[in-house]
Amino acid sequence: MYAYDAAIIGAGIAGSALAKSLADSGWNTILFESKKFPRHKVCGEFLSPEAKNMLDSLGVNEHIQSLRPSLIERSRLIFSHGDVLEAPLASHALGLSRYALDDALLTSAQLAGAHVQTGSVVTAVTPCNGGFIVETKQGKETVPYKVRTVIAAWGSNGRMPGTASYCTDSNSRKVKNPYVGVKSHVVGITMDAAVELYFFEGGYLGISPVEDGKFNVSALLRQKAFQDKPKSIQGWLDAACSRNPQLLDKLSNAVPITGTQVAVAPVHISRKPLVWDLYPQVGDAGLMIPPLCGDGMSMALRSALVCAALADRYLSGQITLDHWRHHYEQFINQQLKGPRQWGRLLQWMIDTPALPRMLVPCVRFTPGLMQRLVKATRLKDMPIDFR
Repeated sequence: MYAYDAAIIGAGIAGSALAKSLADSGWNTILFESKKFPRHKVCGEFLSPEAKNMLDSLGVNEHIQSLRPSLIERSRLIFSHGDVLEAPLASHALGLSRYALDDALLTSAQLAGAHVQTGSVVTAVTPCNGGFIVETKQGKETVPYKVRTVIAAWGSNGRMPGTASYCTDSNSRKVKNPYVGVKSHVVGITMDAAVELYFFEGGYLGISPVEDGKFNVSALLRQKAFQDKPKSIQGWLDAACSRNPQLLDKLSNAVPITGTQVAVAPVHISRKPLVWDLYPQVGDAGLMIPPLCGDGMSMALRSALVCAALADRYLSGQITLDHWRHHYEQFINQQLKGPRQWGRLLQWMIDTPALPRMLVPCVRFTPGLMQRLVKATRLKDMPIDFR
């Protein structure tokens, strides 16, 4: 006898969306989260138009709007040599902190009937009689759960229970020069309805308005490019500002908000995809989307919704486990491969010193080029044939 139909490991965007979708379909669902929740995370906190559509299909749009997200209408790229590129978004985006968004999605999952178990570290997942035994550590107590299926949503720096964390590139070699991600909310700056990306040697920093007059300041920095080894999150941000005069001026009056600063390392943006091992993996757990795509949350949500639709059909006996795996891997290959490759190309271009200077005149003298580049990194609304 199974205690639950589905167990989801990780309560981020993908995990909570998946739990809500399965609970909405009537399945007895449990969601495990090892850490305190909600919490601040390193993220651009930019909800693209595509992400808004995913949230609407999940049925949480009204809840999201009640959080007073900022409206974002354009993107602006600002290079250390002084050039600026600007383009309107095809449709308005939203700026909303992960603290507020994650809490909204988790609450929605609970209201849908999903059981949420925070402070539970999953220590082992063992196949058993066509299902799984999920062992969790809750305080000093070990608690097992017998479930029909398991889905991983533990994020980019999560790990398979009983194994080391992922730390390889697309060729399964250790990355010698990974990135560090840092983030802080600030007040005290002036900005229009735009998301701004500042580029400089060794990385880039984004500024995006979020709710309640706050701004998200987040950076992706190559560790070796900052040899002085800043000893604090603010130290990393200050070091980034010193490499772009316009960024330094922009944040000169910024006041950090206590409790919002967070870092993550190492960040490997070229990690080899692994969307199915013993069970499916959604969001960044299965496929790391380069941050320059600006659409990572949309892709995480879409992977969760597709996986939920397939899980529903599997649990109801309409498809086999092999069919579920085939269709889910097909979705990743068909819909996420292109944006991921374009994102990696853009990341390489920005990391190559001479190319940003060449990119600016190309964009300025080729009408619509910047919009086409943005479109290439976005998720296409393509149907998946589940037959």
